[in-house]
Amino acid sequence: MISLVRKLAADKKDRLLFAGAIIIAANAGGAWSPIGDVTTTMLWIGGQITAGNIIIKLILPSLVCMIFPLLVMRFFLKGEVQTPSEQFENTEAPNELHRNIVFFAGVGILLLVPVFKTLTHLPPFMGILLGLGVLWIIVEILHSDKDEQDRKYYTVSYALRKIDSPSILFFLGILLAIAALESTGELQQLAQGMDEKIKNQNLIVLSIGLLSSIVDNVPLVAASMGMYSLHQYPTDHYFWEFLAYCTGTGGSVLIIGSVAGVAVMGIEKIDFLWYLKRISWVALIGYFAGAVVYILQAPVFSH
Repeated sequence: MISLVRKLAADKKDRLLFAGAIIIAANAGGAWSPIGDVTTTMLWIGGQITAGNIIIKLILPSLVCMIFPLLVMRFFLKGEVQTPSEQFENTEAPNELHRNIVFFAGVGILLLVPVFKTLTHLPPFMGILLGLGVLWIIVEILHSDKDEQDRKYYTVSYALRKIDSPSILFFLGILLAIAALESTGELQQLAQGMDEKIKNQNLIVLSIGLLSSIVDNVPLVAASMGMYSLHQYPTDHYFWEFLAYCTGTGGSVLIIGSVAGVAVMGIEKIDFLWYLKRISWVALIGYFAGAVVYILQAPVFSH
């Protein structure tokens, strides 16, 4: 999305505001889907939530979390957006039909992953790998008439070389560290201490969500899954659903609080203090607005 905005907006200040809006929208958009954000996916794989239920319960709070900040940010943007004068030429563009086939096949495979898990009761990664195999076959058939030199840029194997391996190892290290803390009983003691000191369930989850803007939300969700068992909070419990919302959207409050924010900071070179002054308070409004909506709608779904 940032790459797209850079081709649509020439003014640096406009691009930075759009970038802030994209961070908020990306995090809110990922919270309500089991495959939309790492944290929600972790809860889904762990059995804390189910796909259909999390979509129904979180789509409205997530929309409110996105719409409120965007309405506020409208007042910061006046006049018309100036587009860059430079013309970007798309050389050697792939066939439009082939491009559409690959796009819709890829999106369809992703959307079918929850269906695959529901029907087969296999882990979601099995559905992803199966879908990757299907997509690989489709791509090979579409480009079978090309020379090897021209075809290699359109193959799945070429795309796989661009995987961000350091990030995967980063998450692996985090999960191993959290597992070590869980095995020593530290997480259970922390959960007990929070229950005794804070007591209110909503405040505990809201605090974890805000903390995810400072510490990455992945370790916080992993820690929460170790702190509270499924015996204490069964599948699709209020706690897990609210946790999915808060940890998914709380990272928007600071630019370092989510993968989307860190990626944008690297691309647009956004200053931490600029984001804190211009975007953080707007993101905070959306965060609490969505949380209020979830709390208010909870009694409706319980009946």
